[in-house]
Amino acid sequence: MSRIGKKPVELPAGVSASVSGQAIEVKGPKGVLSFKATDDVTLSVEDNAVSITPRGSSKRARQQWGMSRTCIQNLVTGVTVGFKKELVITGVGYRAALQGSVLKLALGYSHDVLFDVPEGITITVAKPTQIAVEGIDSQLVGQVAANIREWRKPEPYKGKGIAYKGEYIFRKEGKKK
Repeated sequence: MSRIGKKPVELPAGVSASVSGQAIEVKGPKGVLSFKATDDVTLSVEDNAVSITPRGSSKRARQQWGMSRTCIQNLVTGVTVGFKKELVITGVGYRAALQGSVLKLALGYSHDVLFDVPEGITITVAKPTQIAVEGIDSQLVGQVAANIREWRKPEPYKGKGIAYKGEYIFRKEGKKK
């Protein structure tokens, strides 16, 4: 039995959900998101909550049960609160600037890296060394943050690069004489 899947997803005030077949659409104050579940689970909306039940006892049905519930919970969280990932840039001369819908990164290359901000994502640069990625889609926010971080991952000797805020960077000792 899935302990996560057993719990219904509560819909807060101002959020509505509609199910049509295997697709669910959640509307809230921040926007509209949808999710298409596999045929291994059944979705239903009752008493201001979305409940998910497996269509059998196979291993795949039990896996999809908990995963579908978590994806629907992320939809509800996204349309009410939204998601945010913060990145920190460390290194001499490393900085970020926002020019319209393009994030300009100076990361020690011979050229500046230009990153186009996708639709549905808001990027803010509070300081030249801090980037905040915000949006209502959990997967998209995480993917955009990972794509930005991919340009210069933190290295283990000096810790230079782009890291998530609060991320632990394993440090190595340098050469000894």
